[in-house]
Amino acid sequence: MATRQILEQRRARYAWEKVGEVKEGGFAKEYKTLARSAGADIQANGLGQTLAFWKSKRDSDAHGKLYEHVSHWVARRVDESWASADLLQKLIEENTSNEQYRRATTEAVALLIWLKRFAEAEIAD
Repeated sequence: MATRQILEQRRARYAWEKVGEVKEGGFAKEYKTLARSAGADIQANGLGQTLAFWKSKRDSDAHGKLYEHVSHWVARRVDESWASADLLQKLIEENTSNEQYRRATTEAVALLIWLKRFAEAEIAD
């Protein structure tokens, strides 16, 4: 099986699990709304700005969960040494390369496609 296909399957499985965690919560609709617009937010404002916004709103369960879900997945995909680190903090460190930042952005957008699809399929309006 191709490596790219396996990665897509892992993204899909992770997104399925995370949407499953929030779909019965009182903030599921808000999470769904955020997931729908998250990719566009990253494209318009950049990954760092979008993460900072979600983190600033982490008192909202939906923002906090989306931040946690994206941060956890992306940090591990960019650099295994980042696995337990806060993604936003790693992205703003001086030793973070442009390549790492680009990889993080690409990975976040790819994951958000799955989160959006599953949120739309599993969370009622």
